[in-house]
Amino acid sequence: MKSTGIVRKTDHLGRIVLPKELRTSLDIATKDPLEIFIDGERIVLRKFKPVKECMVTGEISDDNYVLCDGKVILSKAGMKILLEELE
Repeated sequence: MKSTGIVRKTDHLGRIVLPKELRTSLDIATKDPLEIFIDGERIVLRKFKPVKECMVTGEISDDNYVLCDGKVILSKAGMKILLEELE
């Protein structure tokens, strides 16, 4: 693990501020979700990347279609099933 040499204190709510240089280098924008992991006594933060799971079949793939501003996610098989149901 690489040390940045940056030390931050938590506030009374347990929050810390990630330095702008880190946010920029890791492509973390305002309001981007972060995943929190525990590794022994370490806290690990990672930019959250949502999983594209088909709402019909449950298939997880980066090739799934994202529709309606992310409210509907369908695989090719899921689209086929949905179209058959609509007919």
